[in-house]
Amino acid sequence: MSRRPTLATIWLDGCSGCHMSFLDMDERLLEVAARADLVYSPLVDAKVYPESVDIVLVEGAVSTDEDMARIRLVRSRTKILVALGDCAVTTNVPGMRNVFADAQPLFERAYVDNVTVNLGMPSKGLPRHLPKTLPVHKVVKVDVFLPGCPPSADLIFDTVVALLDGRVPETATRARFGR
Repeated sequence: MSRRPTLATIWLDGCSGCHMSFLDMDERLLEVAARADLVYSPLVDAKVYPESVDIVLVEGAVSTDEDMARIRLVRSRTKILVALGDCAVTTNVPGMRNVFADAQPLFERAYVDNVTVNLGMPSKGLPRHLPKTLPVHKVVKVDVFLPGCPPSADLIFDTVVALLDGRVPETATRARFGR
């Protein structure tokens, strides 16, 4: 008896819209669940990324040292990595800070200038921000790019099914950006 394929999703720096589109597959989630085990995701209670995952959908850009460590670990333990959505593919909104040489004034505006409760920069629990936000393919090898903000549930479903069938997804852009 062969092992069922495994599927994971992770969320880096983004809005969770891609995960919402994943959930918008509605009853098709049952089709995916019949074909693969969801072993890691914000949607399940797994705390540690498994040693061997067949397919991972990565939402979000790489903005912090924690994002960097997480995506490197995920890549090292995954056969097929899909950059899911524009934040993962191009950095999209998280990358808007990249036009500034120093992001500190942005953080001060967010945590000091524009607040009425809990005024002040957080001093605990925040990861260190990288000098620039990066798309996933600038950090690790991406096998499939699935752009969109967010990609539609149909696109996500068609891509996951194709990958589970061992096919190149017609709905996605194959890796072409390099590292």
